Amino acid sequence: MDVSTEYRTRLAGRQADWERENRRYVKLGNLRLAAGVLIVVAAWLAFGQRWITPGWVAAPAGALAWLVFVQGGVAALRQAAARAAAFYSRGLARLENRWQSGGEGGAEFLKEGHVYAADLDLFGPGSLFELLNTTRTRGGAAKLASWLLAPAAEEEARERQRAAAELRPRLDLREQMALLGQDIRSSVDPEHLLTWVGRPPVRLPKWTRAAAYALGGATVASLGAFLAGWVRLAPFLALLLMELGWALPLWPRVREVLEAMEAPARDLGLLSELLRKIEDETAGSAALQMVRRKVETEDVAASARIARLRRLVARLDWARNQLFAPVAALLLWHVHLAAAIERWRKESAGAVEGWLEASAEFEALGALAGYGFENPDHCLPELRQGAPMLEASGLAHPLLEAAKAMDNDIRLGEGARLLVVSGSNMSGKSTLLRAIGLNAVLAWAGAPVRARRLVTTPLQVGASIRVVDSLQDGRSRFYAEITRLKQLADLAAAGKPLLFLIDELLSGTNSHDRRIGAEAVLRSLMARRAIGVVTTHDLALAAIAEALGAEARNVHFEDELVGGELHFDYRLREGVVKRSNALDLMRSLGLVDQAPGG
Repeated sequence: MDVSTEYRTRLAGRQADWERENRRYVKLGNLRLAAGVLIVVAAWLAFGQRWITPGWVAAPAGALAWLVFVQGGVAALRQAAARAAAFYSRGLARLENRWQSGGEGGAEFLKEGHVYAADLDLFGPGSLFELLNTTRTRGGAAKLASWLLAPAAEEEARERQRAAAELRPRLDLREQMALLGQDIRSSVDPEHLLTWVGRPPVRLPKWTRAAAYALGGATVASLGAFLAGWVRLAPFLALLLMELGWALPLWPRVREVLEAMEAPARDLGLLSELLRKIEDETAGSAALQMVRRKVETEDVAASARIARLRRLVARLDWARNQLFAPVAALLLWHVHLAAAIERWRKESAGAVEGWLEASAEFEALGALAGYGFENPDHCLPELRQGAPMLEASGLAHPLLEAAKAMDNDIRLGEGARLLVVSGSNMSGKSTLLRAIGLNAVLAWAGAPVRARRLVTTPLQVGASIRVVDSLQDGRSRFYAEITRLKQLADLAAAGKPLLFLIDELLSGTNSHDRRIGAEAVLRSLMARRAIGVVTTHDLALAAIAEALGAEARNVHFEDELVGGELHFDYRLREGVVKRSNALDLMRSLGLVDQAPGG
């Protein structure tokens, strides 16, 4: 399947669906207007002129009610078509590299001091998270972010690969999930629901609902009998006083139940529909089977239970209607609902965490599957045990468009555990570091990687690429860098093999100290089984690879000055770079005419 062609075909179909439903919606709106006019005319003729009987008003009124109902259904179809079209439009934007800043960047998941998130553009506009994230709920987004922030165990990463591969061709399923709920983006927050179900129980008497039914029914019946002229007002007033005397002592507990329900009540419909999708799916991979087991119940399905809670919340909203509010008060409506909600919480509290976890995992796996579907040229990495290593052929930066994402072969581990990359400014050194880091993150999240082939052992990524000074904290850039290097050293000492990526190592100090300090840092990291890549434009640091012997290799990027303009091919070559382009860049901007003394 050509993904771009499939998306364009489906987009055209969904846009045609929207246009058809929009025409129906407009026609029904015109008919509603006509029915409204007929109601006014019939009412004037019946009650103003008395030319016709009032029964004539019923026909246009019934027609209006029917038109309102039908138009509501058409509006839902129109909205679904619009959202389906938006789903494929966003997909095409990703395929055509127009996706940056058009989605959720997940900046709230960026943890200060994380050892690679900011350096590798994991979150924020134009980030890896924005490219991957197609989740509908905050729980799903948080799960996807957690997979990017920490490498999975080997078998867990393999299971995610299998599950995502199983879901990859399920384009219809991903479209259906995009249509769930009322809005394009959802604020379903698992913390609200988990906090609510974990609250201490609000104790209401066991006979609360029975008493509410009896008192409310009797009070409404007595009012009806009075209005019909069958009894006097006294029975109704007596029952009303009994209601007040019984309900007022309960009210603080009733209010506590209902107020606590406000936050978790949001988007229960989306959660119910998402759980129903999981229940309806056949699961072949172990990861998807585990997701299914988390939503399985002995009697009522998880989706049905959440739907029941949603209906209770909807009935609570009825009581806010000005017409129904007086009736709700007489029926002790709030007492009924408080008792029903507390009963739901008692019966289902223990299962809610599993349901939320299952929905979050299903959405995150769907995001990985969608990424694989849209990038058929990416490969699934081979995850293996053994001495720390990462080998890749045709590895490229996953956030760059194809025309700019030059690929290179990388070999870390057997033969050389350190690459020292030299090269002039803008030659591609930092981009190479990010390409290696992002693909390692994708590999251990269970996702495809942008390479023809990638083999890796379990690795913890650590990066020092975007360290900056801080005026507020009183930190220089050099202090920020050595603080990050200390983090990397601590990670290496913790036991899990480290993949370190360091840009312009110790560039904030003098050449003498830099040369000695850089070699000491690298020797320390490598002594702790770490592998990695460092970049430099200081050719003195390239001598470190020679000092470390067979454990390290010098590689470089080149540039070429043609007609006064610099050209880069971004191809990694063996050895140390032979020239610098700093003066050439300054000349191109008109800062200098020639080299000093030239």
